[in-house]
Amino acid sequence: MVLLAEQGHLGLRDIYVDGTKIEANANRYTFVWAKGIKTSRERIQKQLKELWSYVEKVYRDEEQTPNMPDFEAIDPQKVSETIDRIDQALEDRPIDKKVRQKLNYAKRNWPRNLERYDRQEGQMGGRNSMRRTDPDATFMRMKDDHMQNGQLKPGYNLQAGTNNQFIVNYSLAQTTSDTTALIDHVEGFIESYGRAPDKLTADAGYGSEENYAHLESNGIEAFMKYGYFHKEQLDEKRGTCKNPFAADKPYYDGEGGRYFCPHGAGHAPYGKLSQTDQNGTCTDNPPLPSGQLRGACHGSEGNRVVERNHNLARLRATARERLLGEEGIAHRKRRCWDVEAVFGNIKQNMGFKRFLLRGIDKVETEIGLIAMAHNLRKATFRA
Repeated sequence: MVLLAEQGHLGLRDIYVDGTKIEANANRYTFVWAKGIKTSRERIQKQLKELWSYVEKVYRDEEQTPNMPDFEAIDPQKVSETIDRIDQALEDRPIDKKVRQKLNYAKRNWPRNLERYDRQEGQMGGRNSMRRTDPDATFMRMKDDHMQNGQLKPGYNLQAGTNNQFIVNYSLAQTTSDTTALIDHVEGFIESYGRAPDKLTADAGYGSEENYAHLESNGIEAFMKYGYFHKEQLDEKRGTCKNPFAADKPYYDGEGGRYFCPHGAGHAPYGKLSQTDQNGTCTDNPPLPSGQLRGACHGSEGNRVVERNHNLARLRATARERLLGEEGIAHRKRRCWDVEAVFGNIKQNMGFKRFLLRGIDKVETEIGLIAMAHNLRKATFRA
């Protein structure tokens, strides 16, 4: 990339970022869900308690009271110890045949299953799913069929930073959301080039407080939309607003720390802002300027509470000002044909829609070769 930059093919100061999902080389039907593991653990805990309830019933008939084991720690060792205690408690006693079958099944399977659950949770590392044939791959919704219907498949989230339709840097995320992938992507750029880009343009999928703050701390000028940016522009263009009493509509007096009703006569105040934490709360002082407005404002019996994140409001205001400026409009128009065209070339022209290798380390090498091929091919055509 540095050589291509030196030859004038691309620049390293302005980058355009977007993400696309690429299917992993993994069996589509051998999957593990974090929610499924949680449910299995809860089922084991419930059945252990049921077995212990049977022990208590047997001892109650004999007018004895056994010491209750710990049911909170559902790990292989604790569960094995609990099963042994239940087995010892029922030793030499006539017990129900179904209870004996369940106890034997628990001894054979539960500790081993819990060891597998621990191993799988470690492989997922906080993700909600994985594939057994490629534990690094995550279930992601991909639009593959001719109707662009979403399908859940194992895959990786490819993040690409481009300039002049050349891939400047890339990274692979194991999460379905682009929002959580931006910081690692930017850090990868800084590590590769020893400096941060001057400007970064991305769509609303990246517009979180954490991402805005990270770019600001690294001195990167962000042209990055937030979730309802387009809706704001549409409302302004039409001169309409579906909910004039929405939380972001009241005027906020930064110095006085008060909200003002958007429809109240003379901007009657809602209430005082509490400065106890970052997300301060504002409670209106009923009645509102006119009694009929209260029902339109909110339907609760008591006061309305509005939360305000001062830092996020500031970051969004800065982003909005940049995006609506002449330079921001130019960056927004360019992002569409700069980075998305790269994904189109890789997937359609090069036919790369599924990885050949397994494991994130090997997959990173593979996508690196694809990025190199894309850049060399483009440089050759432009030469």
